[in-house]
Amino acid sequence: MNSVAPQIPLAERVRPKTLADFIGQEHLVAPGKVLEQMIQSRKASSIIFWGPPGVGKTTLAQIIAHSLDMPIFTLSAIDSGVKDVRAVIEQARKAGHALLFIDEIHRFNKAQQDSLLGAVEKGIITLIGATTENPSFEVISALLSRSQVYVLRPLSEENLKDLVHQAMEKDKWLREQNKTVGEWEALLQLSGGDARRLLNLLELVVSAMPDSQMEITNESVQNIVQQKMALYDKSGEQHYDIISAFIKSIRGSDPNAAVYYLARMIEGGEDPKFIARRMLILASEDIGNANPNALLLATTTFQAVEMIGWPESRIILSQCATYLASSQKSNAAYMAINTAQAIVSQTGDLPVPLHIRNAPTGLMKKLDYGKGYQYAHDFPGNFVDQEFLPDAISGTKLYDPGNNASEARLRDYLRHCWKEKYGY
Repeated sequence: MNSVAPQIPLAERVRPKTLADFIGQEHLVAPGKVLEQMIQSRKASSIIFWGPPGVGKTTLAQIIAHSLDMPIFTLSAIDSGVKDVRAVIEQARKAGHALLFIDEIHRFNKAQQDSLLGAVEKGIITLIGATTENPSFEVISALLSRSQVYVLRPLSEENLKDLVHQAMEKDKWLREQNKTVGEWEALLQLSGGDARRLLNLLELVVSAMPDSQMEITNESVQNIVQQKMALYDKSGEQHYDIISAFIKSIRGSDPNAAVYYLARMIEGGEDPKFIARRMLILASEDIGNANPNALLLATTTFQAVEMIGWPESRIILSQCATYLASSQKSNAAYMAINTAQAIVSQTGDLPVPLHIRNAPTGLMKKLDYGKGYQYAHDFPGNFVDQEFLPDAISGTKLYDPGNNASEARLRDYLRHCWKEKYGY
């Protein structure tokens, strides 16, 4: 009989306790590899786990603490501050030594990360941080130098299938349901390679299937997820829908909608640096040379958000979002690089014209490297009637400035140059 699933999510119920039960990341956990050696030697060092969501960062931290019989404290950088860090350090000091796991450590600002340094240096805590962002950019250098960075790889299809089989064997409730997986595509695609999402999706599907249906199919997964998407994926799909609406509102020059979706992301706990990063991309992709100041403001916004953190950075994000939405738009630079990359893919490595090649040696000069090059600053208007593209694509126009006031000067100048050189 199909009973109600336990309140504790499946992903938590079947979380591995030892490396022997851990699936994936063989380059770190297999016999003789670094984490297995660490546990065998019973000498834990501070670690930063860098990898996509749901590949085992939290689980590995818990396995290390359990295997070394260490007290473990857990903080989420989303809702923890310096005060919380100091409280944990004091508890670790009283315990003699403890492991501190910080999820999404990239969301800690510099002051919060600085508050960890003394305890790490003195051995009061062994730090394990988990991040989906490149730690070289997101973790302060002093903390990074005292930690080993291990890259966790995306789980393979076989890894994900093994996780499902393992859960069906280990979990009492799943065994009682006596279901089998007949088709995998929908389960794997909807999970997006995230083990936690996969297992919780599996539980959702099994709990909603009729007792008479014993096999999980693509159709059953899709039907159940469509009916109960809010239960399955409150953050995943909505996350992408909201950021999409935010970007399209700015692109469509609607500051009201832009700031509304910004508020939705803020209330939903979105990473402020993620929002700032997306606006930085948009400033170049959708505004570009129509208003070069947009890129400067977006860059400054990202830097300011890094320094300030929540909640004040919401004001900075709002200023940037409304400015970008109110700015003139041009995707000319974006279209130019797309066209150029397409040509490179089609034509391969075309030879650079001899007259603009570098000639650092006498032999190269004898081979006419750099011969005939004309220095643009020696000519009126810095215009040289000389070809710079390879012969095979001579005269190809890749950049076409947008039809706006700010790019009019660029457009007029280039039209003069193109007319002189190519006749258009």
